[in-house]
Amino acid sequence: MYNIIVNPKGGKGKSLKALKQVEKMLTDVGEEYIVHSTEYVGHATAIAGELSKTPDTKIIMLGGDGSFNEVLNGIENFENVTLGFVPCGTGNDFVGASKHPKKVKDAMRVILKGEESYIDFMQLDDRRCLNVLGAGMDVDVLLKYAEMKPFHGKMKYYASLFYTLAHTRFHKLRIVVDGGEPLDRNVFMIGIGNGRSIGGGMPICPNAVVDDGKLNIVIVNEIKKSKIPIYLPSFLSGSHIKKGFTEEIVGTEVSVEVLDDSKFEADGEIFEGKQIHCKLVKDTLKVFR
Repeated sequence: MYNIIVNPKGGKGKSLKALKQVEKMLTDVGEEYIVHSTEYVGHATAIAGELSKTPDTKIIMLGGDGSFNEVLNGIENFENVTLGFVPCGTGNDFVGASKHPKKVKDAMRVILKGEESYIDFMQLDDRRCLNVLGAGMDVDVLLKYAEMKPFHGKMKYYASLFYTLAHTRFHKLRIVVDGGEPLDRNVFMIGIGNGRSIGGGMPICPNAVVDDGKLNIVIVNEIKKSKIPIYLPSFLSGSHIKKGFTEEIVGTEVSVEVLDDSKFEADGEIFEGKQIHCKLVKDTLKVFR
């Protein structure tokens, strides 16, 4: 028995189109399934929490990074659950990092094959993050994205990005990795990566691997504003990691304290808070892969 969790309004029709393909493939091979349609923000979390109480539960998630994050945050008994990813969101950054197929039919073939393995995730105090935890520029982009009306999809993200870059702010953070000395930084942004990319393909943490038991903490320090347009291609290619203004630290636990008015984002969802503790969790989240 497979449990499908889907937002019927997601992806401007992409989720329902994907659902039809998923149902057909399950029916063709004689597999039983139940469709759980979400009705409000956070509903996928509640559904996943209830499903995870039953042993040998197979969950197929239809959506993007935000939907996957909701499901991850709902699981109560990890030993009972195996997750399958069917990407049909706007960005689909995590499946790019985990090397899950991006086409629905290919993703379902992986699920039906039934091979399981573990991938890492981040525990952030009382919430979880699958892909990237960030602060600074990426949060400013997401805030602009929420109010950007004329564009859609990736075009909307890049329009928000270019606006934010034209009105660049730097943010004061205090960062502690694996209990070491505090690092006070004036940053363009920070990305703490289990996955590699944000915004539909910008590899802010290009060296991150989703099952290596490590976090890649990428600190992009203050840049001369007039130089930002020159450096922009490096962010789109991942080569910013080699620039003198960038620090990369590998660890398993990170604390970040905001010393100004910045916020945090986890898997593209903004949340309030002045301090957050992030811990890598391995050998716990089981997926079809």
